[in-house]
Amino acid sequence: MNNIAPFHLAIPVNNLKKCRTFYRDVLGLEEGRSSDDWIDFNFFGHQLVIHFDKNKIISKKSNLVDGKNVPIPHYGLLLKWNEFNSFSQKLMKKNVDFIIEPYIRFKGLIGEQATMFFMDPSGNALEFKSFKDPEQIFKK
Repeated sequence: MNNIAPFHLAIPVNNLKKCRTFYRDVLGLEEGRSSDDWIDFNFFGHQLVIHFDKNKIISKKSNLVDGKNVPIPHYGLLLKWNEFNSFSQKLMKKNVDFIIEPYIRFKGLIGEQATMFFMDPSGNALEFKSFKDPEQIFKK
């Protein structure tokens, strides 16, 4: 998993200024190139680009997973176990409004993982998760 190439993800936002503040100041992402209509961010070594879209609609769709309403669509990252814990603590200190607060799924089982969900100011749902044993990411 260490030699995976960075991905590029471009998402629509309906308020570029609020989302710039969120991704830069709340999530702590380094800002890269930008224009009046888009901004690049270093998303834990990947390229995330937020693009202004005045018609962006907030999705209210979700699926029930473990008794919790998981927003769809969503995107995010798999972090290392310690990185997940420190990042989730940082978000709690910044009073991020979680859709699903950080918790452990499959505790003591194959695929044990920490996960959390929240939205950016334009309603894009993000999931950050971490596997206790990264070798189990795709195990059944």
